[in-house]
Amino acid sequence: MFLNQSVAAAEVVQRQLDAYNARDIDALMATYADDVEHFEFPATPVASGAAQVRERLHVRLQEPSLHAQLLGRTAMGNLVIDHELVTRDFPEGRGTVELIAMYEVQGEKIVCAWFKFGAKRLDAQQP
Repeated sequence: MFLNQSVAAAEVVQRQLDAYNARDIDALMATYADDVEHFEFPATPVASGAAQVRERLHVRLQEPSLHAQLLGRTAMGNLVIDHELVTRDFPEGRGTVELIAMYEVQGEKIVCAWFKFGAKRLDAQQP
């Protein structure tokens, strides 16, 4: 049962990642519960509820260079931890940020997510 729960949770998170990279806000939001919460690790709230998460992600999905590369994934029960390298269009220019994202999945929905960001690195060709 535990292994099946881990596989199911990882599948939900993969759908979330695929929708993020496709910039498909509706498919992305379909992976989140209505009362989902997002935190900057460990406990700083950044969005509460589907409406706030949608608003936050809608802005992010407008970035032309946006792409999350999965570097590794661990799943145990209903928790999934992704290690990613995300390409972004920062105010200072295009670059990357490494992050750890931890997702709590219940059923077919992400109910909570925590994000731990590494250092922002701007592309070398930026002035």
